Amino acid sequence: MSKDSTEKRIRINNEELTMELFGNFDKNIKLIENEFNVDIVSREGEIRVLGEKDNVDLSEALIQKLIEIVKKEGHLTSQQIRYAINLIYKGKEDKINDLLDETVCITFSGKTIKPKTLGQKKYINSIKNNDIVFGIGPAGTGKTYLAVAKAVQAFKNKEVDRIILTRPAVEAGEKLGFLPGDLQDKVDPYLRPVYDALFDVFGGEAFLKNRERGLIEIAPLAYMRGRTLDSAFVILDEAQNTTSEQMKMFLTRLGLGSKAIITGDITQIDLPNGKISGLKQVTHILKNVKGIDFVYLNKNDVVRHRLVQSIIEAYEKNQNKTKG
Repeated sequence: MSKDSTEKRIRINNEELTMELFGNFDKNIKLIENEFNVDIVSREGEIRVLGEKDNVDLSEALIQKLIEIVKKEGHLTSQQIRYAINLIYKGKEDKINDLLDETVCITFSGKTIKPKTLGQKKYINSIKNNDIVFGIGPAGTGKTYLAVAKAVQAFKNKEVDRIILTRPAVEAGEKLGFLPGDLQDKVDPYLRPVYDALFDVFGGEAFLKNRERGLIEIAPLAYMRGRTLDSAFVILDEAQNTTSEQMKMFLTRLGLGSKAIITGDITQIDLPNGKISGLKQVTHILKNVKGIDFVYLNKNDVVRHRLVQSIIEAYEKNQNKTKG
């Protein structure tokens, strides 16, 4: 050890916990070592961290928090480690515990759905406390999945009588007529993401049963016109592809005892040239209306493959460069 190096020891008399912390082939620890330029070994019931003092201090704080995650949840993912590292750098390591205590719902397979980032936690809390919530952010931030999870939770708790999921079919005007099958067959490709989320959270059998009874409805946005949606949890997905008129139409469908979640990514608008995105416009029109909340998620809330975050960041840089 050089004179500028230091060592910290963390007592951990639990072999299973240590194995989960280190990960297969020590992949978790290697991630931490590379991030903070330290050496980490496990010997005689303790973890030893060696390196420059500041890096060792950060690594120790991180490992202590990761131990809490493993004790609470029984497992550890690379996404959790990367997000914890991000919070450690910002001096917000105390916020890591906030994510451990929040449970959205339990899926059919028994998996616990929890917010994985502070942005997702804010989104969940907003859904609890408001009747209309806009979840705006890039792909992979869990906007639709968490909204579906909250919808299923509300349905099971009998807070609403039905779940309605809808999204605009941008190409419908030109292409649906040429697709084979009945109308449901034609629109299903546009609604596949919400099907997948419902199947995962609800379970296939329960989903089909409740859909047959009309308690779960999945339909194109055009089907909402002229209706009043009472006692329903309504989710509008891919809202960046609504026109101004469609957004107003949808928002004015909401009836008594209902809640609406609108999700979208204003950087991925597929409308024809000259059409204004209803989602982009509504952020200005309704920003000060009580009972309506806007939650903006960003690249730090991405919970897909680690490269997705890097891809979003690269596109943001390119967009800013182009504007400049």
